Amino acid sequence: MTTLELDELFLRRSFEVARRSLTHGNHPFGAILVDRDRNVLLETENGYMPSRDGTAHAERLLATTACTTLSPDVLRGATLYSSAEPCAMCAGAIYWAGIGRLVYGLSEHRLRAVTGDHPENPTLDLPCREVFKSGQRPTEVIGPLLEEEAEALHEGVWDK
Repeated sequence: MTTLELDELFLRRSFEVARRSLTHGNHPFGAILVDRDRNVLLETENGYMPSRDGTAHAERLLATTACTTLSPDVLRGATLYSSAEPCAMCAGAIYWAGIGRLVYGLSEHRLRAVTGDHPENPTLDLPCREVFKSGQRPTEVIGPLLEEEAEALHEGVWDK
């Protein structure tokens, strides 16, 4: 398989995690971490409910688990696949965890158009590339990718 085909395969798996998150009463966001040998190391759903923790984004939760359980070398060579572009908080967590590569589906800009002014998702208009660019080590970013599929995960969610 090509790199693009593998990225699409694993990104779709993050979409499955996002769907699962929705069935558990959370927002439809999911993230997975894959090592350089293409082994899935972690899967994390959004964790907003039941405590209404606005910081419990899937990517932030994954980054916390990753940097407390995996070696820096593994993290440097790993790819985080996210159903949506990480917000500034999550991009910071990915950076501080030392994860070397990110592939995301739905862009933050398009997510903001989908969620509108929903109080549970006051989307920041700050691309993750800008956050990573301000750091001292590189983070490769691919995305948006499969954006229509990623957006479909949010159909009807933010109208409530």
